[in-house]
Amino acid sequence: MTDNFTIAQTVSPSSSRVKGPLVWLDMDQKELDDAYDQSVYAPNQPLLAQRRRMASEAALKRLGQPERVGYGPTEIEKLDIYKTHRSNAPINIFINVGAWRNGQAKGSAFLAEMFINAGAHLVIPDFVQVQDSGGNLMPMAQQVRSAVAWVYKNAARFGGDPNRIYITGHSSGAHLAGCTLVTDWQKDFNLPANIIKGGLLISGMYDLKPVRLSKRSEYVKFTDEIEHALSSQRHLDKLNAPIIVAYGTQETPEFQRQNREFAAAIKAEGKPVELIVGEGFNHFEMQETLGNPYGIAGRAALKLMGLSPNLS
Repeated sequence: MTDNFTIAQTVSPSSSRVKGPLVWLDMDQKELDDAYDQSVYAPNQPLLAQRRRMASEAALKRLGQPERVGYGPTEIEKLDIYKTHRSNAPINIFINVGAWRNGQAKGSAFLAEMFINAGAHLVIPDFVQVQDSGGNLMPMAQQVRSAVAWVYKNAARFGGDPNRIYITGHSSGAHLAGCTLVTDWQKDFNLPANIIKGGLLISGMYDLKPVRLSKRSEYVKFTDEIEHALSSQRHLDKLNAPIIVAYGTQETPEFQRQNREFAAAIKAEGKPVELIVGEGFNHFEMQETLGNPYGIAGRAALKLMGLSPNLS
């Protein structure tokens, strides 16, 4: 961190606000806080949230309720399975949680039809949120990993192919999906190292150092251990699957940087990665494109799984 006493205060050219001491890169505390608060950069967030809710409600009316199954010992550890008609079908596991503290599996039902129509099962787990885990992110990461392990072990019982499991995440869900992709499956679960065959990470965070310096530390109890363990960019030696990283040009500067640098780090490791930039899309609009087989994220998800938009 920069020495607060050696920085002269300056006036930002875009406003009359007096800029404070630098906290991260060229950002003072307010700028860094804003850079990890998507609502500052996406004024249409409430409209998009309403649209997702309505789309999910409509999808459930068309599809019916998913199969809901427990994958762990606590009440929250349940997952929704949206089944395609194809047998021995590939599986996509979708991880989503807003700022680690809101969102439920049923709120992502609007994504199901795209995967079902393309011949894939969609699995969406619920897991503990940070305010219910005492501010600790570790139980969230562990429950997501446990959900993936359950899907691998139980795929055949719902018509899934355990050898074609993929993971997709958005925002803080992409952070958790990134952590899942660098899991030591052999050591922690006694499973093959490559149980996940590919990952699509949309608008996520992959190094927690700057996040820890932001206002998110007001409700997340960061420690050195958590920062290191849950920064997937620091554990790329354990990455065993091709990755697609995507972000929008209207996202916050930090989310754009995090995704660019994560993709560059994977490439530097000599591992397969593709970076997709959604021109003109903000954080929440990028998520919405996942429900469209011809949208930026939807097309990427199907490409990763080797599927076409319509089951044939």
